[in-house]
Amino acid sequence: MDVSVVLCTYNRCDLLPGAIASLLDQDTDDVAYEVLVVDNNSTDRTREVVESFVEGDHAPVRYLFELQQGLSFARNAGIRAARGSIVAFTDDDVRVSRTWVRDVKRAFDANPGVDCVGGKVLPRWHRAPPRWLTPRNWSPLALVDHGDARFRTNLDRRVCLVGANLAVRREAFDDVGLFAAEFQRVADNVGTTEDGEFQERLWRAGREGLYDPAVVVTADVQDERMTRAYHRRWHREHGRYIAMMRLGQWEKPGPRLSGVPLALYVWGLKSVVDLLRDGPRGPAERFELELKLRFLSGYSAQRRADSKGGVPAAR
Repeated sequence: MDVSVVLCTYNRCDLLPGAIASLLDQDTDDVAYEVLVVDNNSTDRTREVVESFVEGDHAPVRYLFELQQGLSFARNAGIRAARGSIVAFTDDDVRVSRTWVRDVKRAFDANPGVDCVGGKVLPRWHRAPPRWLTPRNWSPLALVDHGDARFRTNLDRRVCLVGANLAVRREAFDDVGLFAAEFQRVADNVGTTEDGEFQERLWRAGREGLYDPAVVVTADVQDERMTRAYHRRWHREHGRYIAMMRLGQWEKPGPRLSGVPLALYVWGLKSVVDLLRDGPRGPAERFELELKLRFLSGYSAQRRADSKGGVPAAR
């Protein structure tokens, strides 16, 4: 088995048929693969939908049930059951390209020094996006388009490859561990960083990732994620999770106030000045500045809570 595809789902039986069908309608060029659908304690017809795909003249489809709620628990169940040397992840609201499995395998074969591969996650809009929702503000939608050039991701270029289009060598999990539950998405939680935290561990272990623009999927963009309120909440929560991770690029040297480096307060003050300054800023730029402050407020709140609780110093 070359590739094990892990698709985790929770109460989205209406979306599943399209996602699974795209995984089975593959031009693989003899790449052997399987599809593992992990039901994360759904209460709808998820099992029935998956089992309707089990039989047929296509790649093996297996149904797994994970009682413990949370994306990391579901992904880890899929990893443990996977038989492939590569474990590829996608989502129930995603449609992979017809050569996706083959492109994932080719990327690893051509780059033996990388341990994870990701590519573009392009939007499928159900209505026209608002003017402020440009690619610069795509992070809360888990959309990715870093251009058409391949590049390595590592400690010098910390670019997160998102789980809707992410593949990992099986042996890498043995080295750095599985996905961390404390950073996972549960129900409608936002701003979570399980993908970034896992890749940070890879990088710290001296391993690298690869952004390959030929590895492409498309993702539904739900209407509720196209609101300013959602993006504000996402950035605040993302700031909180980043504070929990204690990443080196945010742990600025020098004095601190309530556990927060003063340099970050200066960064926030500059954002305020930029936001208030008159100038030819469009709605996307103005909102982007506001979101920086939302991020900082979440980061600061978490760090103040950590300092009161006696959390160890940053690594």
